[in-house]
Amino acid sequence: MPITPHQSAKSLALLLPIGVFLTLGGCADIDRMSTSSIPMDDYRNRHPIVLAEGTRRLDLFPAPQLRGLDHRSAAQVVEFGALYRVSGEGPISILLPAVRGEVPRAAVAAIRQALAAGGAHAPLEVSTYPVVNPDLASPIRLSFVGLKSKVADQCGQWPSDLASGSSIQGWANKPYWNFGCSYQSMLAEQVADPRDLVAPRAEDQPDTLMLGRSISEMRKGNDPTTDWKTKNTSISNVGTQ
Repeated sequence: MPITPHQSAKSLALLLPIGVFLTLGGCADIDRMSTSSIPMDDYRNRHPIVLAEGTRRLDLFPAPQLRGLDHRSAAQVVEFGALYRVSGEGPISILLPAVRGEVPRAAVAAIRQALAAGGAHAPLEVSTYPVVNPDLASPIRLSFVGLKSKVADQCGQWPSDLASGSSIQGWANKPYWNFGCSYQSMLAEQVADPRDLVAPRAEDQPDTLMLGRSISEMRKGNDPTTDWKTKNTSISNVGTQ
């Protein structure tokens, strides 16, 4: 029996809602929890850098023939004082070694002066510790509590088999669990101001002299950029008089 155009249109109208339902049903398996372009197993999500209160330490090994601090140690303390001024709070602890009952008290005055040169004006807590082996160098340890950046979890964790010898988990071609943790840790330790990881710093005041020179050159119709003089030397003339 031939199908009339009216019956064909009626059958299409009945099948259209079914097709739409099947199409929407196929979308149910789509992961709609993606919140950014970074995959959830990326090292920046797995090993994020966080800001927390931590202990900053500096071990000094001053020259033994000096009663105070040598130039290298004094420069380290000045830098440590500048770090305290940026992110430190509370007292600064100075732990001195007691070798044969003698304490290098002369170094305390030099440390106080170097800290003040770095901008750290904080109370000092001086204490000593016994030296077990006097033949080894015993450091003077400075420490304070302040804002510090670090990785949220501990590196070196291997919850699954890296070689996937006992399972097929490693066949997914995804980063292994510990991937990127050491990189994030080194970045967190080397940043000068942990707050730079959260937001940029405020802009400094413009250089009025440089700005005035650029405006003056533009009014004259000249290029305001710096004219760098480069002198090229031929390879054949290198080493000749």
